[in-house]
Amino acid sequence: MKYTTPLFDFSQKINYKTEILAGLTVAMTMMPESLSFAILAGLPPLVGLYAAFIMGLVTAVFGGRPGLISGGAGATVIVLIALMKSHGIEYVFAAVVLAGLFQILVGLFRLGKFVRLVPQPVMFGFVNGLAIVIFMAQLEQFKTVVNGELTWLSGAPLWTMLGLVGLTIAIVLGLPRITKKVPASLVAILVVFAVVLLFGIDTKTVKDIASVKGGLPPFHIPAVPFNLEMLQVIFPYALIMAGVGLTEGLLTLNLVDEITGTKGRGNKECIAQGSANILNGFFFGMGGCPMIAQTLVNLSAGSRARLSGIIAALTILLIILIGAPVIERVPMAALTGVMIMVAIGTFEWMSLRIVNKMPRQDIFVGVLVAVITVWLHNLALAVLVGVIISALVFAWESAKRIRARKYMGADGIKYYEIFGPLFFGSVAAFQEKFDVATDPQEVVIDFKESRVADMSGIDALNKLTVRYKQAGKLLRLKHLSADCRQLLGNAAEVIEVNIQEDPDYRVATDKN
Repeated sequence: MKYTTPLFDFSQKINYKTEILAGLTVAMTMMPESLSFAILAGLPPLVGLYAAFIMGLVTAVFGGRPGLISGGAGATVIVLIALMKSHGIEYVFAAVVLAGLFQILVGLFRLGKFVRLVPQPVMFGFVNGLAIVIFMAQLEQFKTVVNGELTWLSGAPLWTMLGLVGLTIAIVLGLPRITKKVPASLVAILVVFAVVLLFGIDTKTVKDIASVKGGLPPFHIPAVPFNLEMLQVIFPYALIMAGVGLTEGLLTLNLVDEITGTKGRGNKECIAQGSANILNGFFFGMGGCPMIAQTLVNLSAGSRARLSGIIAALTILLIILIGAPVIERVPMAALTGVMIMVAIGTFEWMSLRIVNKMPRQDIFVGVLVAVITVWLHNLALAVLVGVIISALVFAWESAKRIRARKYMGADGIKYYEIFGPLFFGSVAAFQEKFDVATDPQEVVIDFKESRVADMSGIDALNKLTVRYKQAGKLLRLKHLSADCRQLLGNAAEVIEVNIQEDPDYRVATDKN
């Protein structure tokens, strides 16, 4: 059965009131996160709001399913922190464009399923490292500039900041126990905002960080040198940003599928994400991906159509155009409290509960990815290292599984039944299983429970064939699967093994 998600489904009646209210709620919850993540990455806050508008609008209209909300997400922004510090904002825009191109290619070639190749320990490490980075970044809000130097707050300013942050956290934690009809983070920001205005409290505001006043996102081409050196700089960041964004997006899409009992289109979502990120790079946005929290807020508000996402994006644009004077007076303590709760909610606490049940190598990979993320603020490097180590561990464990069952047949032929994959990691153990000198004149290797996986496996068979040939003995390869025979056949010009269907064994044989 083929599922489709039309741009607008006229066969289903849309509850416009529900969709509009859901969209307004999503906008109010997305705005503080977009501002906070932009500030966290060292980007102008307006860049975060532009990303929320562009990502939200494009994916709401062209995305893989209704109800999914995208914006300037922390998961993708964290990837770019190191690039921002080392090369500046223009390189960030260029990386966002390249990440968008990668995502479009994934969608066009229907490669979304390969995102699942990222191991779970790497995802645990990435998410936990991300949570720690977000939390530690909030500590910067407890500092101030004195005589040109950044120092910790003390005295009344410190207690004021702590009190307002504590009030924000208390509301975020306590309000859901009373009602879930309104977002707790939004209420917390409004309450703290009101307290500061009512009592005239002197505390740091968004305006002290940067202005959010602006117009429509302006078009510009990233001011970077268009050469190979620039590409080498942004390539790893763009690749990891694309992968992280697609992973978050496809996981969120699957979650919405389960909640709504419908089926979205993953590859279409990849293309929509990529298109939105390309526009981000050319229109002063920091890029992003689907946001799980905002998507759940949207669904819990009753939205099941695309309209709520469109309303949310347009609301953020209106805030940029006419609401800046109000937003700039929002206390940073309120945003800090919200982001601390985001960090707590982002951390995979389940990973701590199951740590004693995980293999040691998985624990090592997860901790290593988290440490690299926190220490270097380089999620690109962290994920790459995690994936490589996981792959090497898998190869090592798989290499130890190859074994051979040996027996003599009534016909005087010696049989070797191979179990486990034959690939670069297992070829040494494979070669050791054969005793060419004492074997009879005819030997059969049975691959019914094995597979030849790569060129190293082919070369191992070639060397084994040569050894038996030099001893004047015949070697047959039995029960090779079709893909293994094709693999050996493709390498016939490189190695000496000749491929031929055997009527007795239906195998490859060596006739030399």
